[in-house]
Amino acid sequence: MKTKTLFFAMLLTVSTAAFALGKDKPGMTVVAVKGSEVFKVIYQGETTGKIRLNIFDEQGRMIHSETIVGLSGFICPLNFKGLQSGNYTIELVDGTGKHREKVVYLPVSEMKSIHVSKLRSEEGKFLFVIANAQDEPIRLKIYDERKSLVYEETRTISGDFAQVYKMANKHGRYTFEVADVAGNQKYFTF
Repeated sequence: MKTKTLFFAMLLTVSTAAFALGKDKPGMTVVAVKGSEVFKVIYQGETTGKIRLNIFDEQGRMIHSETIVGLSGFICPLNFKGLQSGNYTIELVDGTGKHREKVVYLPVSEMKSIHVSKLRSEEGKFLFVIANAQDEPIRLKIYDERKSLVYEETRTISGDFAQVYKMANKHGRYTFEVADVAGNQKYFTF
């Protein structure tokens, strides 16, 4: 069963590459792998030869370069993990010239270091904690039991952060919605 699954996955990858580039058209396309920090470069050349792969940052500085020899086509995964979020240019140089494509990289974050808890010692107070934030914009929305927005804030957090929120209705139910720029969200309901 695993062999069949692997075969169909490979077949899908090859057909996607063929469809993306056209049957015999030389060129390059870049595909983001959803839910990861990987971009796949799909290349089809006219002839077998030497291909130079370069990656440039927003300021035009080359941050990676490698040479691929002896292939007329390939699929090359590029892992951007550890790079700053921003715009990058992926360039392939072959015998026919330069092929360039721009990509926008946003690091994947899991928001594991965010927590909200209700303080037992004082009614209507909640502790909001973030640990090890890396200069990240975080949006906090607080809703009451009627799902009405009672508080909203966006702030850039670097390092550790903690704040106590005192709610007007001490005995009410509240939902805290926390989101980052990558679209990750966490909900805490009390």
